[in-house]
Amino acid sequence: MRKLFQIGGLVASAVLIVFGTAAIFMGVDGRSTVRDSLKQEQIVFGSADDPAVAKHASQWADQQVTTGTQARAFAEVIHEHALEGSGGLTYAQLGRYVSAADPDNPAGTSDEAAALMDEKGVPVANSARNTWITATALSTALNMSYMAEQMALFGIVVGFALLLTGLGLGILTLGGALRGVDPASKPSEKRTPKPIVTPVAPTV
Repeated sequence: MRKLFQIGGLVASAVLIVFGTAAIFMGVDGRSTVRDSLKQEQIVFGSADDPAVAKHASQWADQQVTTGTQARAFAEVIHEHALEGSGGLTYAQLGRYVSAADPDNPAGTSDEAAALMDEKGVPVANSARNTWITATALSTALNMSYMAEQMALFGIVVGFALLLTGLGLGILTLGGALRGVDPASKPSEKRTPKPIVTPVAPTV
């Protein structure tokens, strides 16, 4: 049984090392893929004069987006710009059409009867709402890049943990930590005989 346990320990160690190495490779490859994809998009931050850039990405002003952290910051910049264009209103607060009663109001209306009509009698779409849809799509894609990079880093950390655990288990197994002690090899305990005390008669 002791030999079987030793073999099992070595097998478990090998499996942990393989899985740890694979996790590290996949994490590094995933992180590299995210960054290469961001570089291909040629996304560049605006200047520091932009209030949104100054608020969320002042350290990357006029620089290209190449990392997941920068992608998240750019998504926040897009969100700020979308709020500016909608007058501080979110997507749920924007109507589908431009209001005929107040065409300059970005809130618009979702009532076709109250919508502003074009020359063909078709309700005019609310451009602020369409801008929000585009901004949401871009922000979601950038935030996904950030999440993918963080997951890749997590995979690398887990891979190192598995690798070190496998190496440690292998060292302990080869070092004899799982080896039992043979009872036959135990030194026999020697009992020290108790001294015999002879009573001495008192002298008169």
